[in-house]
Amino acid sequence: MIETPKKKTSLRKRLRSMNARRLAQEGMTLVEIMVVVIIMALIATAVGVAVLPKIKEARIKTARTDESTVKAAAEMWIADHNGQCPTVQQLVDDGELDRSKKTQDPWDHDYTIECQPDSVSVTSGGPDGQTGTEDDVRM
Repeated sequence: MIETPKKKTSLRKRLRSMNARRLAQEGMTLVEIMVVVIIMALIATAVGVAVLPKIKEARIKTARTDESTVKAAAEMWIADHNGQCPTVQQLVDDGELDRSKKTQDPWDHDYTIECQPDSVSVTSGGPDGQTGTEDDVRM
């Protein structure tokens, strides 16, 4: 059976059409890429909203733990120095606090030691660094 030129042309057109469709389906369109980027941005936002409060809580817990260490060192120092109230630097200089221990709060402010006749309190200024405000962390 001999093919006529008309059938050859028709077959070539169909093959070109099929190749063109296959090539068009291989790549991604700009809209598809934009949808993926938007979905990724939404996921990143959700993670940020979930993680940021936990970071704040972790810093507060760290401050409380460090404050308890400073408070114990201050109580020992007071017992050895006739009731005088120390500073954090005096505790480090006299060896009551190890130099490797963190002597500043998680917001890089100095701890404040306040001595009363019957108790010692250690305060962190909190995120704003100011003592006497509502965000202070006390031990």
